[in-house]
Amino acid sequence: MRTFRILAAALFVAAAGPAPPAQALTPPVIDSHRLPGPAAPTPPVATAQREICAVPRQLPTDGAPEHPVAALGLEAAWQLTRGQGQRVAVIDTGVARHHRLARLEGAGDYVAAGDGTEDCDGHGTVVAGIIAAAPGPDGFSGLAPAATVLSIRQSSTKFGPAHDPGAVGFGDVETMARAVRTAADRGATVINISSVACRAGALDDGALGAALAYAVDVKDAVVVVAAGNIGGAGQCPSQPDGAATQWDTATVAVSPAWYDDYVLTVGSVGPDGAPSAFTMPGPWVDVGAPGENLVSLNPAGNGLIDALPAAAGDRPISGTSYAAPVVAGLAALVRSRFPDLDARQVMQRIETSARGGRGWDPAIGNGVVDPVRALGSESVMAAPSPRAQGHPLTPAAEPAADTGARNAALIGVGVCAVLLVAASALGGRRGRDDDVAGH
Repeated sequence: MRTFRILAAALFVAAAGPAPPAQALTPPVIDSHRLPGPAAPTPPVATAQREICAVPRQLPTDGAPEHPVAALGLEAAWQLTRGQGQRVAVIDTGVARHHRLARLEGAGDYVAAGDGTEDCDGHGTVVAGIIAAAPGPDGFSGLAPAATVLSIRQSSTKFGPAHDPGAVGFGDVETMARAVRTAADRGATVINISSVACRAGALDDGALGAALAYAVDVKDAVVVVAAGNIGGAGQCPSQPDGAATQWDTATVAVSPAWYDDYVLTVGSVGPDGAPSAFTMPGPWVDVGAPGENLVSLNPAGNGLIDALPAAAGDRPISGTSYAAPVVAGLAALVRSRFPDLDARQVMQRIETSARGGRGWDPAIGNGVVDPVRALGSESVMAAPSPRAQGHPLTPAAEPAADTGARNAALIGVGVCAVLLVAASALGGRRGRDDDVAGH
């Protein structure tokens, strides 16, 4: 039986077996037959906590910390809206209750018996703070402080299946699919996903694809996802040189990002607006947002943090998983400001209002998001910049034959640890272990 185990203090999990030969990707198709049915959130198997919860180092309370998101002009944006009436689902490691997240609702737990408002890893609380933390005297605020956060705990590096005492890490693309369905059914207007699965070659994640299509086309939710991280040990494998612009040359699949017609995929930029060295390029990337050295809420206290603990020492809050909630917060602002726009129109407005200057880019898509422009009254609804050989997704009338391995991992929660998740432990899935990453 395959097991769950920590492999590295980073964001990518290597396969237990040999990597499949590199081959060009084709856009995945949607098979509505694989949509998870409605069900109360619960772990698919019994779980147990294996490691102590993260206790980050809290920042001093005196003085306002530098926060790159402030450069986006939030004060001007808030003259128009602060995200009132929006429900942003955070599918992550849970969101801890914090006095600056007054509008936090537990929406379910796929890791343990809870409502989603326990966060042993710290990652989900950081993500939620970037989206919707209330302003404080320290100068920090989320982008949409008037929005409601719906927390769904879907993964954790601190838990494992109870039947395997040596296993650490829990959550996969199947529980992610169920979490997306739950978020959509709970009335989320925006869904943030800051974990990814990635591997060389195609992924078998059809249930997740069906859930994303349901969330967007049936429930009218905007889904914002991280692009993934590369570089260094333990992260996503890189695309071949020059291959990231096109489907027929890219060889590394990233999910949920590769469901390009259903998600808004976010790459990371540094303080100068240039793509971060770690941001994963691909033909599905839509926009960029600040993702380096951010500040957010302490999951184990009342203050702020700028790093999360890891085996090799504290790691700064940097990664595409932290750029994604910047855009999720912006999506909440746009939906509040323009309530008549549907999910796809909101995504289009965010893309076309981004500041690029050089057309579509495989690392940051149409450019860096611009909240003030996205919320402005002038029309910014022209088509986004064309990307090389982009292909829309089309529904599949019948499920494709499942000849490959079922890709089980979608656990990468933060920059503190990554997991190899055993698919068979969650339901007798066949095939070899496949690559996974989270950010």
